[in-house]
Amino acid sequence: MIREYIIVQSKLIRASMLKFLKLSFVFTAVSVMLSSCGGSKESSAATGWDYNSQEWGGFEKLDYEGQITGPNLVPVEGGTFLMGQSLEDVTYEWNNVPRRVTVSSFYMDETEVTNSFYKEYMYWTRRVYKSYPEVWQNSLPDTLVWREELSYNEPFVETYFRHPSFDDYPVVGVNWNQANEYSKWRSDRVNEMILIRQGVINPSPEQIDRESFNTDAYLAGQYTPNVRKNLPDPATGGERQVRFEDGILLPEYRLPTEAEWEYAALALQGNQAASKDELITDKRWFPWDGNTARYKVRDKYQGKMLANFKRGRGDYMGMAGALNDKGHITVDVRSNYPNDFGLYNMAGNVSEWTADVYRPMTSTTLRDAENHDLNPFRGNEYKELILDEDGRPVDKDSLGRLKERMVEDTLVAGRENYKKGDLKNYRDGDDAIVKYVFGKYTLINDKSRVIKGGSWADRLFWLSPGTRRFMDEETSSKTVGFRCAMTRVGGPTGNEDTAGNQFKEGKQTRRRY
Repeated sequence: MIREYIIVQSKLIRASMLKFLKLSFVFTAVSVMLSSCGGSKESSAATGWDYNSQEWGGFEKLDYEGQITGPNLVPVEGGTFLMGQSLEDVTYEWNNVPRRVTVSSFYMDETEVTNSFYKEYMYWTRRVYKSYPEVWQNSLPDTLVWREELSYNEPFVETYFRHPSFDDYPVVGVNWNQANEYSKWRSDRVNEMILIRQGVINPSPEQIDRESFNTDAYLAGQYTPNVRKNLPDPATGGERQVRFEDGILLPEYRLPTEAEWEYAALALQGNQAASKDELITDKRWFPWDGNTARYKVRDKYQGKMLANFKRGRGDYMGMAGALNDKGHITVDVRSNYPNDFGLYNMAGNVSEWTADVYRPMTSTTLRDAENHDLNPFRGNEYKELILDEDGRPVDKDSLGRLKERMVEDTLVAGRENYKKGDLKNYRDGDDAIVKYVFGKYTLINDKSRVIKGGSWADRLFWLSPGTRRFMDEETSSKTVGFRCAMTRVGGPTGNEDTAGNQFKEGKQTRRRY
């Protein structure tokens, strides 16, 4: 009896303990939930005031995870490199003196902009800008670039841009101005889709003319979206629309600078020592190792070309039955191996527009060259929004964009860091050091833009990233296309310590052969 009594009492005690533990767990969980809902708030290390609290004024501080990677972009970790000529200067132009520069981290299109990408842009402009058909007309590529007096290229005039067989080939016949307009349009479409996928706004495919989504107009409150659910506003306890300070919207797509393009093409991180010290084991002449354009590894690809270019007079793709680069003209934008940044066709296929104004002299020839070794670029045009008397942007234009104007030289008087709003010809025509008389002594002027990378019709020399040529920004060619870049905001190495290899991941190995 005593033994049975002890067993019964033990079971009762055990049940009581389990009940107590369960109640304790529930109490602890509730306490944690309450503390996470407001019992313990992050506060300012400078003032002690709570962040994100209506009670304490509503100042917001975000737990920001970092800039996301936009569609078709690849992160390019910045660094220092020797920019300029790496091969013998066979043209004797001496227009790219080697010099040490540093490029900030940025993003670059994985591929050239394709016919399909560009047709999507044209379709949108025709569908939305119904009252302004000239916008669509101005976006049309010049398909007549395929014509030559002594060549039968007429089929390309009709088929290259329009036929689906060429959808994934690089768009050509697009001038520098058209490439910039495409980049602006793409920026708005990507940011609009970000807001849709974040659940902030609903899709609005019916938008027309000036009532179409524009990033700057939206941030300025001049575009009224179809709102699904705005962000909570700790200042009022209600809701508010997305702001620039939220970090949700991406910077603009744009053309890469010449320095960015050359740095991305070389991809010297592939030759960095295994110890990850500041040591590049070998310089590169091309976006790959070695002094030839042939694949060297002993397998079925040995001897194949690493890029699409013209091997010699009259030899664009090799012999029937043993075609080499398989490109009588351009090829699919994902052909051949990507370089060590994961970028396809940074040599060959098509030459590409960059943002820079062309000058044969580089910054090393200027007296203050040491001030131009971080993100060197020629072509700055500083602009400002046109504001009303209350300091707000004036009403947007007929295409839904905020109105801008060039910064007047009188407004920068007294500044030390820049003296003019338009700096395309900085110290190269404005102070009598050099005078370019266009059409008389030279074809160079402020509309001359740098193109980089060799094309399907070029010899190997032009595939070296250090070589450079120029074209007028209003002209186009069957051998010139483009890809977009985007500024990296924040740290140069990645969004988190645990994701610090964001800029080094995913070397791809797709190949056509």
